[in-house]
Amino acid sequence: MIFHIRALNAGGRVSLRLEAASAAEAAAQARGDGLTVLRVRPDRGLESLFARRARFPLLLFTRELLALLSSGLTLIEALQTLLEKETRGEPRQVLTGVLERLNQGETFSAALGHFPEVFPPLYAASVRAAERSGDLAPALARYVAWQERLDTVRRRVISASIYPLMLLVLGGLVALFLIGFVTPRFASIYADNLQRLPWASRLLLGLGVWIDAHGLGAALGFAGALLTFAWAASRPTARTAAARLAWRLPALGERLRVFQLTRFYRTVGMLLSGGTPILPALGLAAGLLTLELRARVAVAAGHIRAGQPISEAMQQAGLTTPVAGRLLRVGEKSGQMGEMMENIASFHDEETSRFVDSFTRVFEPLLMAVIGLLVGGIVVLLYLPIFELAGSIE
Repeated sequence: MIFHIRALNAGGRVSLRLEAASAAEAAAQARGDGLTVLRVRPDRGLESLFARRARFPLLLFTRELLALLSSGLTLIEALQTLLEKETRGEPRQVLTGVLERLNQGETFSAALGHFPEVFPPLYAASVRAAERSGDLAPALARYVAWQERLDTVRRRVISASIYPLMLLVLGGLVALFLIGFVTPRFASIYADNLQRLPWASRLLLGLGVWIDAHGLGAALGFAGALLTFAWAASRPTARTAAARLAWRLPALGERLRVFQLTRFYRTVGMLLSGGTPILPALGLAAGLLTLELRARVAVAAGHIRAGQPISEAMQQAGLTTPVAGRLLRVGEKSGQMGEMMENIASFHDEETSRFVDSFTRVFEPLLMAVIGLLVGGIVVLLYLPIFELAGSIE
């Protein structure tokens, strides 16, 4: 990864670009050259965009490391094996940096902590908890299972949204073709009788004539609108505003809350099963939630710190469903809170999958009907004057 660094030397302020596996390593390189680092940020140039394709494959790395450890190799031997087979630049830099820190006497979790852009806090926390028990393989297996379950739900939601998006795009293109190409031809036919046409037909013909006369401007405006929408979708503030709007919708908002809580419970369950205490686990899992739910997690953590049971603290903070509240109480009695939270997540995963399937079965026909009505309405408005003329002749 390329980093842009602003620093100070004897001559004043300087800017430079360095290739490193993490921001910390880039800053260390600059300090090694005698510079005082002011700011480090990833370079956003075209080179950096293409370099992202070679980003570190964390899930694949974890699977391969787990397989090597299960085969009897030590941690350093397994990492050396992965380094020998790796040919890409950034993964080699990360593995080299981790190995160097292990050889210097640091723990595996501390070595991973030097690369926060590659290894998220959840990953490092799982490894840190496994180091206390001395068995790393089960922690890696739990992380792989956790990530695969999250990816499964994400892929299901994405696959369910592809067909409706294709319908919207194709329907929009057909409507644009009718308005921008077909409508101006009809306008020339009705040029002498525009005032006798229905107002909706006159409005449609006027729009078509304007698009035909200003085709370049209309195309640029349409492209600009798409680019503006794409830019807004990439901004965190715009995504936050859209999420707030979606959460206010009666049915959808509750489903989104349950989806967020499912990720939260699965993450906390994974951390608790790996040996992480409840309060650090809540703090790590809160990063996956929206700001509103993150504040509720802080409230629940305060109740737990004050001595309340986990089930009561979660319920008072609004972080439970009826099923989750009951299962949490069962987990407190059995002492298997981590396993019970994973059961809660699995239950709501199935519920979310059923909702996505049901919503897709209802929404797709409705969307096709709306697009059909739009295209059919345009055609009827174009041919309506001809129908009236044929009726008058008869």
